[in-house]
Amino acid sequence: MDERAKILLKALIERYIADGQPVGSRTLSKLFDLSAATIRNVMSDLEDLGLIHSPHTSAGRVPTPRGYRLFVDTLLTVQPYEISPATRIQEMLPAAEPGRAVTAAATLLSNLSQFAGVVLTPKRAQVFRHIEFIRLSDKRVLLIIVTPDGDVQNRILFVSREFTEVELLEASNFFNQHFAGKSFQAVRLAIADELSSLQSDISRLMQAAVEAGTNADNAEDDAMVISGENKLLEISEMTADMDRLRRLFALFEQKTDLLHLLDVSSRAQGVQIYIGGDSKLVPLEDVTVITAPYSVDGTVIGTLGVIGPTRMAYERVIPIVDITARLLSNALGHQIS
Repeated sequence: MDERAKILLKALIERYIADGQPVGSRTLSKLFDLSAATIRNVMSDLEDLGLIHSPHTSAGRVPTPRGYRLFVDTLLTVQPYEISPATRIQEMLPAAEPGRAVTAAATLLSNLSQFAGVVLTPKRAQVFRHIEFIRLSDKRVLLIIVTPDGDVQNRILFVSREFTEVELLEASNFFNQHFAGKSFQAVRLAIADELSSLQSDISRLMQAAVEAGTNADNAEDDAMVISGENKLLEISEMTADMDRLRRLFALFEQKTDLLHLLDVSSRAQGVQIYIGGDSKLVPLEDVTVITAPYSVDGTVIGTLGVIGPTRMAYERVIPIVDITARLLSNALGHQIS
């Protein structure tokens, strides 16, 4: 594309984002010192490139996913988000416990963007500092897992026979002596050799503990907070097609696709923009997801983002996602320090 085509494409997308109506050559001719015929020729070229298209029989054009992609990658100018003293945005993410900060971040994203906010919660420590087995009844044992940062997790184990307190203490001591400071995944790999000298029933108890600990890690990895889904019901293009709306809310309910997208984005640096129809990670064509990782002490521990229509004010939403990630990083950093 030449420079004139880029300028016209940028103007068309910005006008469509602002008005939500297909943009015609006459509208663009009022913005530039060009004839309507010249603009029609350029728009025809842009349509041949797959960057815009005509919805239904309208004479105007709207951006395609490919057009949005080019727009956000090369034509968009994003200004830093200005925090006015009146908003007191920092106070919206208090340095409280991590769960409250994460929930507050999802709400903040939704309120500032007027779309849905999503946060993949911090991964719990993958290693344990100490475990303990406590007898609850004949065939139930309480597994207590203490992480290096002092977090305590409890899991109930259903066992095949009754264990005495001495046996449970022996199992706890063996576990802590040989595996403290390691992840349950690492313990799983080493457990066969290490437990060969113990009674088979004790071995099975420890294997059950490893399974419970591994499942606890996986459950925490999958935890996600979503806020403001109902705001999408106020967007006309989202509610015009009920089938599309059902698929959107199925995305929120099932979460699998969102979890995969957020997990992938956590391995990238900075703000990432996923546009439906362009990115295979977004299963709906008219949906955009803007994400950013958040971290503590330089280590990424989660991802957050905004879910909204492809017709969104990218120059406004991108810095909202960026600054919320920074604020959450600061809040969690204060908690840990």
